[in-house]
Amino acid sequence: MSPTGNLVLLSGGSRGLGLAILRELLSSSYRVATFSRKPTSEIRELEREHPGRLFYYPGDMSDAAGLKGVVARIESEVGPIHALINNAGIARDGVLATMRPADIDAVLDVNLRGSLHLTRLVVRPMLARAGGSILNISSIIGLRGYSGLAVYSATKGGLDAMTRALARELGPRNIRVNSIAPGYLETEMSSTLGDEQRVQIVRRTPLGRLGRPTDVVGAVLFLLSPASSFITGQTFVIDGGVTS
Repeated sequence: MSPTGNLVLLSGGSRGLGLAILRELLSSSYRVATFSRKPTSEIRELEREHPGRLFYYPGDMSDAAGLKGVVARIESEVGPIHALINNAGIARDGVLATMRPADIDAVLDVNLRGSLHLTRLVVRPMLARAGGSILNISSIIGLRGYSGLAVYSATKGGLDAMTRALARELGPRNIRVNSIAPGYLETEMSSTLGDEQRVQIVRRTPLGRLGRPTDVVGAVLFLLSPASSFITGQTFVIDGGVTS
């Protein structure tokens, strides 16, 4: 997929990894539509810097009916969506036995159900056009067991399973589906780590540090590009060697 003029829909592009991906897509000549529950100052600044190439919409990943409206507005007001990046996600730490049902439902609704609903909406016109790319941002938490993260792990593992199944389902229509599974990154989501936890993670990482959002964006660009045109159904791990 050549960047110039092509439209990428990125969920959760207002902060953290999503914001880093958004910046890189804009720098690489893509047009980008993104949504989140409310805009950030960074989004407003990027809108001023990239007029006519960044399109922000208010939207809630846990609201299936609302997602339908967001996708319809984008297709109508901006144009056909050539690629989808399922990036939006939340985490709730805690052992499963004591976790509140509301917290379980919130993580499932955003990370897994929301991604399934959004993908369903975007795939329909992609099927008609016989082409497209879907990229799911999962996590090494879905590949390895981590105490206190059973719910988050279930959602991220589900995204990787969804990637493999959809790759087979959509491949005959020239639609590729892949995952990127980052390790621990220096983002708001990891800001709750205690000093001891952070030291342990760094000690277990062969490259000796936490990842940065910028460590992930290169793989995103590659998987959207023609250079990856024969790659589908794969999960790319970017974790500094933790899972090696």
